[in-house]
Amino acid sequence: MTIGYHEGHRRLQDEFESRRIADRLDEFARTEFTDDDKAFIESCPFFFFATADHTGQPDCSHKGGLPGFVQVTAPDEIAFPDYDGNGMFKSLGNIAVNPGVGLLFISFDKPRRLRVAGTARFSRNDPLAARTVGAQMMVRVKARAIFPNCPRYIPTMQMVAPSRFAPQAGVECPEPEWKSFPDFAPVVHPRQTTYAG
Repeated sequence: MTIGYHEGHRRLQDEFESRRIADRLDEFARTEFTDDDKAFIESCPFFFFATADHTGQPDCSHKGGLPGFVQVTAPDEIAFPDYDGNGMFKSLGNIAVNPGVGLLFISFDKPRRLRVAGTARFSRNDPLAARTVGAQMMVRVKARAIFPNCPRYIPTMQMVAPSRFAPQAGVECPEPEWKSFPDFAPVVHPRQTTYAG
């Protein structure tokens, strides 16, 4: 498989005379993670996750945790936990009706980007969920296309500290302040995890 271009892409590529470079870049897409991809993905404390509903309406969210919360679990698969959130289930609800997803991994300290397009599924009974601190479910993505992306416009930034909300063994995860606001406190759902330890 390749990145793949549809007529909308091709129209603009032809207008800007970029079809040849687009085709060359498509040659760099792969369907299996390299050792370098694995090291990069597993070092990231966050990524951006794009989904769409059954009508194609998009949603994009930030997924974060401690480095290693995303794992390359097979040559063409990654897995990450679904942590306690706001209860809207925008991403997972979309996956339930349209499993096509896009992931963007970014490093700001040494500018780098990696895109992953694939098919997602989730489960409360995934064996990884029971071993992952804070997981209420696990999401697995089978890659269709993996490709590096030019880091040209990534600003140089530095991570000062991980989120205090990122689940970690032996540390009680605090509740976010918004859950105690009068508008939300009466209707906040209970925190649920499958992690037994």
